Amino acid sequence: MDAAKARELREFVEACKKDPSLLADPNLGFFRDYLESLGAKIPAAAKAAPFDKPKRSSMDDIDDDDDEDLDMRDATTEPDELDQEIVESDLELEGDIVQSDHDDTPQKMGDPSVEVTEENRDASQEAKGKAMEAMSEGNLSDAIEHLTNAIVLNPLSAIMYGTRASVFIKMKKPAAAIRDANAALEINPDSAKGYKTRGMAYAMLGKWEEAARDLHTASNMDYDEEINAVLKKVEPNVHKIVEHRRKYERLRKEREEKRAERDRLCRRAQAQVFQAKASLQTSTSEAKRKEQSSSHSSGGTSPRGFPGGMPGGGFPGGMPGGFPGGAMPGGFPGAGGAMPGGFPGGGPGNIDMSKILSDPDLMASFSDPEVMAALQDVMNNPANFARHQANPKVGPIIAKMMAKFGGSQ
Repeated sequence: MDAAKARELREFVEACKKDPSLLADPNLGFFRDYLESLGAKIPAAAKAAPFDKPKRSSMDDIDDDDDEDLDMRDATTEPDELDQEIVESDLELEGDIVQSDHDDTPQKMGDPSVEVTEENRDASQEAKGKAMEAMSEGNLSDAIEHLTNAIVLNPLSAIMYGTRASVFIKMKKPAAAIRDANAALEINPDSAKGYKTRGMAYAMLGKWEEAARDLHTASNMDYDEEINAVLKKVEPNVHKIVEHRRKYERLRKEREEKRAERDRLCRRAQAQVFQAKASLQTSTSEAKRKEQSSSHSSGGTSPRGFPGGMPGGGFPGGMPGGFPGGAMPGGFPGAGGAMPGGFPGGGPGNIDMSKILSDPDLMASFSDPEVMAALQDVMNNPANFARHQANPKVGPIIAKMMAKFGGSQ
């Protein structure tokens, strides 16, 4: 064997050891049959991976029967693990999450186009004072009402929005708090109170990464113990989320690499199969041409028998049943020129037909329709030998013929 082809075969075998599902390619069905005929045990993964049927080319017309056999053999294959989506495990996180108030009626917001006078600012501060008094008494609803009046009077005050957002936090209304915090940050992007209240609201909703980002920003602007206390609950969850994400990103990347390697090896195997089919077609055509030329030069053929006739008349009427067409298309291993397209492993040389003609068991078997049908099937497609090997009537006959062909080389 050519050294380059031997190296490619070795690489393919090594790849199959690492990923047995490569053998599930329908185009490698003949190889699986060959391995099983040797007594090899095919792993389940090698029978379960689906492969898209390759686009037909002109070489596919060489032997359509082979493709049909492969389709039938792989019709019930199961999904390949490499083609399935990775299902992420549940992530256990700490901390209480409140039910979102997203469906509640949004709070009243100020009109930023309104011109704010000094009187409006003073009235807004007065309303804020009333809100602080209500908060101290635990009357949060009244506090919200007073702060809403303050915002309407002075809609350009980030402090008013931030203060009302902190009251919504106490009332466990994170969606309302986020709306006010966003308004405060739109007016003043450096509002520490806006980042703080929004970060705390995100934490209440279980949006741990968003919460950590806002709380760290607020802490850098104006550190306080309340921010630190919330961060101690948020950061462990953020760490778990980041590690979880990295883990599955790594797994997906590894699976993509394995899938790409499998597909690459599949394409190479398919190309080798197509090349083998093309070579078989060429050698078969050339052998038939030589056979026909030899038949004409030797004076014809014996009726329903072997080309060129048998010395001294041979068997009356040729071999019982005869081989279809007087020749043996497809051939057996090592058949050489007279029997084109032998099994893999054959070598050059002519067939000594006397070895067959002198064997009474073989000659008797040629009159059996079942044996002849099996021989024809194997000659049409050598890979089909595996399906007849277990037949006690057919298997020994085919094996004996293959042995005689091999011994004639």
